[in-house]
Amino acid sequence: QVQLRESGGGLVQAGGSLRLSCAASVRTISRYAMAWFRQAPGKEREFVSAINRSGNTYHADSVKGRFTISRDNAKNTIYLEMNSLKPEDSAVYYCAAGDMVMMQITSRAYTYWGQGTQVTVSS
Repeated sequence: QVQLRESGGGLVQAGGSLRLSCAASVRTISRYAMAWFRQAPGKEREFVSAINRSGNTYHADSVKGRFTISRDNAKNTIYLEMNSLKPEDSAVYYCAAGDMVMMQITSRAYTYWGQGTQVTVSS
């Protein structure tokens, strides 16, 4: 069983930055592909960024060039560095983990989920 806990959300002005963290309660996250998803009120949960076991990353087009996902296996933590934030980035951001080699962009591929952290970007 993997427990994930997100932190780092908050209120920020448009153009600002935030860094989200996701700490995992396992011996090591190195075997897991990890990802960030987000869900705004009244909308479907959508893929944001993913990172595989090897550290390769993939970002949704809507955040490419602004967001960066990274992992620190020694700390059992992944991060999402978010820059140039826009009001449309406002959502609850969820961390997810899956015991798989390939990173996936569909939420059903991930087994473990955190409770989410709210990000609000004001205009």
